Amino acid sequence: MTNRQWHLAQRPEGRPDSDTFDFVETERPDPEPGEALVRTLYLSVDPYMRGRMSAGESYAEAWAVGDPLQGGVVGEVVESNGAGFEPGDVVTGNLRWADYATAPGTALQPVNPDLAPISTALGVLGMPGRTAYFGTRDVADVSAGDTFVVTGAAGAVGSVAGQIGSLSGARVVGFAGSEDKVEFLEDDLGFDAGINYKETDDYRAALDEAAPSGVDAYFDNVGGEITDAVFTRLNVDARVAVCGQISLYNAQSVPTGPRKLPALIESRATVQGFLAGDFTPRFEAATEQLAEWVDSGAISYRETVTEGLENAPDAFLGLFDGENIGKQLVKVAEP
Repeated sequence: MTNRQWHLAQRPEGRPDSDTFDFVETERPDPEPGEALVRTLYLSVDPYMRGRMSAGESYAEAWAVGDPLQGGVVGEVVESNGAGFEPGDVVTGNLRWADYATAPGTALQPVNPDLAPISTALGVLGMPGRTAYFGTRDVADVSAGDTFVVTGAAGAVGSVAGQIGSLSGARVVGFAGSEDKVEFLEDDLGFDAGINYKETDDYRAALDEAAPSGVDAYFDNVGGEITDAVFTRLNVDARVAVCGQISLYNAQSVPTGPRKLPALIESRATVQGFLAGDFTPRFEAATEQLAEWVDSGAISYRETVTEGLENAPDAFLGLFDGENIGKQLVKVAEP
């Protein structure tokens, strides 16, 4: 049987485009001892993958030109060669952008279809949800009475981070890129205020209106001019969790803007970058708490689903135009 998959065709200069990707057909692989053959049901595309397309330094290992692309996958086991799973089991892991992939059983985690829709294992109950959980609870240390600002607030991570901030008793302000997204934040997710950054000329003035008492905690998914503005509004002892910098991912050189570090002297703020993997020993507990919140309705989520493996690059590129609300997924097959 053949197996369709996406490879990295060339390293992009600036923004990736269709020439970055190569759609190829190979033979379906057979699992080696200790491996399982997994049929892809849902595939995750995420902004961090842009860094893996470049040869420069990144926290994620770069792909070589010609390599298969990889990402979070939810799939079903077709065949197990001593991997500890049975055919029909639903699993998740970091696998190829392909119809089928093999992986050691130790690299796969079971997905409980009775807990929530299986797609949530790539979103609110997966890496994005855990990133939001630890970034809000541990790094930004959001508590009752805080004013908590989130950028990329309508995305997979930001939307959950803001809701966790609300559950912690904070006033939550979210930046998003359209009026529909602002409405989603305020009406569906319970944010106290949303700011449409594409229609805002003065970010500082917008913050003064939405966060009149200043900013106590900041979850940064975007960087750039919005972060410059937030830094000037940080209160004393503010905490900044740096999760992503999507506004800079396609820049061929990092722009140098007004220096903002003096603002940290005045605020005595703590700025900490983090990865969800820093908290691996606590993943299970975080997922259990997120699942409890989702089940009770305390946390809502939305998924933007693109149909077909052949359209995976379009789904990925759409992240940089802000086309998605919530988690961007590619649906590859039915269970």
